[in-house]
Amino acid sequence: MVRKREFNTEEALDAAMHVFWLKGFEATSLTDLTTAMGIQRPSLYAAFGDKMELFEHVLRRYTTLHAAQIRAMLGHGESVREAFRAVFDWITSGKKKVNASHGCFCINTMVEMAPHDPKFAVLTREHQMYLAVIFRETLEKGQQNGELPEELNAGLVAQSLVVSMIGLTVLMKAAPDRSFIEQSIEATLSVLNNSDHRNEPLILK
Repeated sequence: MVRKREFNTEEALDAAMHVFWLKGFEATSLTDLTTAMGIQRPSLYAAFGDKMELFEHVLRRYTTLHAAQIRAMLGHGESVREAFRAVFDWITSGKKKVNASHGCFCINTMVEMAPHDPKFAVLTREHQMYLAVIFRETLEKGQQNGELPEELNAGLVAQSLVVSMIGLTVLMKAAPDRSFIEQSIEATLSVLNNSDHRNEPLILK
């Protein structure tokens, strides 16, 4: 008879995520993980596999939650520009569950693991591509309702916004001057200025 798990899987993964997020993969020990997760090693191995497999589970959970959070925020803005502004403010305001100085879990993985492990290179790249899809869909809605010009290249702008978001996330690890961040965000979002302002920069098809 299979023994029923005596812990909540999602809570255990979130606890492991917190440890990996703060210490990185290499510096995190199994003792760190079992202590944070409140389980013994046999239970960890039975539920998630070894340390590397657990890390993959955690990364997949993070990217799912992160993408859902971004999509929800983009769906509640009064305008496309304000929706993206809310996302960039969220990234740079320290309102996330982990301090901004710890960066993005996916980006940290991209830096630590992706150069040496093709699996994590693919997983982190897929997340970036998925965010670009979410961004493009939001931009296309702005084109459909007349907020953004039809000639705007939604796909290219979406990719550019993802790159900018990643760059700002990394920059936040160094606690930059707030005015520098604000100016950078405004410059990044200038491509989304109202289509009536024809003198504003646009990335066209």
